[in-house]
Amino acid sequence: MNTPLLEHLKSLHDGAVDARDAYDLALREAGGHGLSELFQRMTALHQSNALELATVLARYGAAPEPGGSFLTTIQRTLINIGAIFDRQSESILPGLIQGETSNVASYQEALDLPGIDPTIRDLLAAQRDRLRIEIAAMHALGG
Repeated sequence: MNTPLLEHLKSLHDGAVDARDAYDLALREAGGHGLSELFQRMTALHQSNALELATVLARYGAAPEPGGSFLTTIQRTLINIGAIFDRQSESILPGLIQGETSNVASYQEALDLPGIDPTIRDLLAAQRDRLRIEIAAMHALGG
């Protein structure tokens, strides 16, 4: 596997782990209120993406970091989630949309690399498209 693709895959994996953890924190803080359903869906989506990417990385001998990276856009958006839930939870939607839009752009950068194995290309495209669907759902919620 070429090095630029491997680096993109590692970065996508780290981003998925970070997003999963951020949404899981938001879900716990929401306590079944506000955007809990969205947080639950997004936690599961990013968990699935992280596992799929980890499998690809392992296949190519590149062990992924299980803890992700430090503080993604989504985590920064959700870091003060407790205070946010004292107000209107929908007010965080623009930040979530921005974070997920950035994730989609990262997937597209990887997809634009030359010579990607078709199986990996299909996986990345499917993950990118699932994120796009969730972004549309966030917009429908008022974001």
